Amino acid sequence: MKIKTHIKRRQFLKGAAAITSVAFLPACSSSKPSTVSRLRTAHIGVGNMGLEDLKAIASHELVDVTALCDVDQNALNAAKQLFPKAQLFKDYREMFKSTSDTIDAVIVSTPDHTHAPASLMAMEMDKPVYCQKPLTHHVSEARAMRKMAKEKNLITQMGIQVHSFYDYKLATLLIQAGIIGKVSTVRAWSPKNWGYDGPIPEGSDPIPETLDWNLWLGTSAERPYKDGVYHPGNWRKLIDYGCGTLGDMGVHIFDTPYNALQLDVPRTITNQCRQPNGYGFPEHNIVTYEFPGTKYTTDSLTWIWSDGEGAPVGHPDLNLPNDDKLPEQGAMFMGENGKKLLLPHFMELPRLIVEGEYEDLDLSLIDESLLDEPVRDYAEESKKHYHQFVDACLGKSECTAPFSYAARLTETILLGVIAGRFPGQTLHWDNESAQFSEEEANQYLTSEYREF
Repeated sequence: MKIKTHIKRRQFLKGAAAITSVAFLPACSSSKPSTVSRLRTAHIGVGNMGLEDLKAIASHELVDVTALCDVDQNALNAAKQLFPKAQLFKDYREMFKSTSDTIDAVIVSTPDHTHAPASLMAMEMDKPVYCQKPLTHHVSEARAMRKMAKEKNLITQMGIQVHSFYDYKLATLLIQAGIIGKVSTVRAWSPKNWGYDGPIPEGSDPIPETLDWNLWLGTSAERPYKDGVYHPGNWRKLIDYGCGTLGDMGVHIFDTPYNALQLDVPRTITNQCRQPNGYGFPEHNIVTYEFPGTKYTTDSLTWIWSDGEGAPVGHPDLNLPNDDKLPEQGAMFMGENGKKLLLPHFMELPRLIVEGEYEDLDLSLIDESLLDEPVRDYAEESKKHYHQFVDACLGKSECTAPFSYAARLTETILLGVIAGRFPGQTLHWDNESAQFSEEEANQYLTSEYREF
């Protein structure tokens, strides 16, 4: 069935907000007290990362997996093998209708373009939401989710597992303790390539019997199915569904500097990349942000992100003692008096560099009681972030990556993605109005939702 009509997101979400100029919230916020002793969870998207999210949430002893939803029957069947008592659905709207009284929280692990439609619908029903990163596909959606979470006082958490890892928490405490003084520049990088510089695929392929292609497309524009191009793995490369390398690895790698320096959204953004092709993200990006200063930075902060094969391009800021090689992915904080802090990604300790030499970390600067012991096992340490959400829903903890924080971080990321539409041009962002000074860029802050 071909559906060519479009509807506004406010109509689709029945009250979910569009762009708003509400002031940003602090990273941790209060939420509704728990009235449950066990948490009944519904999971939207249970293939690949969704399956990992499902297993991590379910590893909490007080979780009952109640509902599973996926547009791919193969993924649904695999999840069902693990949780045979759960109800099965392929349409999250039908799941919400059927389970509104029997679920307590919702986990959204779909491709990026479905994050906001599914999450906002759950939040409209007063359900706590754990949503994978990046929080949304559009800036307007990030602001809507932040606004609704605040208005309904909901428990929320974005899926950035390393936010709760020892090394990242340690780096945050060290930076805030002034180990390198005020920070003037951050350089962050990943050689991953979630871009596509090739031609737009032509024609169509038969849709697998196990896949509901209409539901996979969801609110995005109608497009013919092509085998191996979109589902299950390559959607991150394409502008209708993902957010490129910046929206994938960038969220993880930005998180600690962004959190440690208590940044808000940037004032200017410039992306050096190839000309847009209207289909895929550039395979190489160098994005420069300028942020207003905070108590942990100089009067303003410069942030340079680079991705794609060969990233980062050499720069004196990135020189290491003993001609050591940079970690494959990571971030470098540039402080005062020749001091730097290198934060590899991931599960490696930060490294202090002073006047071109490594120095031992002075842990007397921080309160070590704020740190758990490092686990040094990704699967086990990842559980911390998921269990934190469950415990918060049960009234036993607070989330450290709620939507009040995650929306700001996501907005920052998405502004860099939009700047890729205007290579080499500096875009000026107004936080209060949630608009660019460059009017031609504002069209990319949102999009119409397809009726499906």
